[in-house]
Amino acid sequence: MKLEGKVALVTGAASGIGRAIVETFAQAGCAVAIADLNLAGAEAVAEAITADGGRALGVSMDVTDEAQVEAGFDACMNAFGHIDVLVSNAGIQIVKAVQDFEFAEWRKMIAIHLDGAFLCTRAALKRMYAADRGGVLLYMGSVHSKEASALKAPYVAAKHALVGLAKTVAKEGGPKGVRTNVICPGFVKTPLVLKQIPDLAREHGMTEEEVAKKIMLKETVDAEFTTLDDVAQTALFLASFPTNALTGQSVIVSHGWHME
Repeated sequence: MKLEGKVALVTGAASGIGRAIVETFAQAGCAVAIADLNLAGAEAVAEAITADGGRALGVSMDVTDEAQVEAGFDACMNAFGHIDVLVSNAGIQIVKAVQDFEFAEWRKMIAIHLDGAFLCTRAALKRMYAADRGGVLLYMGSVHSKEASALKAPYVAAKHALVGLAKTVAKEGGPKGVRTNVICPGFVKTPLVLKQIPDLAREHGMTEEEVAKKIMLKETVDAEFTTLDDVAQTALFLASFPTNALTGQSVIVSHGWHME
């Protein structure tokens, strides 16, 4: 099993991509801390993994709250003794033109996607460095880490910034055996994405079917959504890669929407 004996903390893991990742990691032998605002949901996922023979813990965490982040990492350490992998995945979406964004909405988006990534990164690094056993930090970016779409200014800005954060942490963490990469999915049918469709339809004056075909999947090679398993298997590959040869990189998982 690729992650046997390892411990991972995944944020935003009570549903969607985060849940797919913790379930995949658990199947690969990893103990998982499911960190989420929705504690009941996180505990339900943990119970399901435990019932299936895995090791899991539900953790209440608002990634924008410094104290909650530190408490969540402490809970993971108390339960499992160490931490080897962080997947910074928590996120939301607000779809509006720039001139219509309220500053409070902008700040909320940046706080969750970027401040949250920083707080979790700092918490993970402190514990990884102290344990002197290396580690892996994975950030959930997006194709929007590479290019822009209309009506998503703070999301695009934050996802671009994650690439810079990951590269910096790769430079700092490399000598200590910590590698860092960004996963950049295309559109995945999660509650976050499905909620966008009516908003985009309204903003563009399209039907919801047209939004999927003409906006979300227009630039893919096969008009297919990226799947939860596509992203989870990429996370497993990056988390279990054995050396620092693969660090500071962005792995695009988008059915060809964006190519480098």
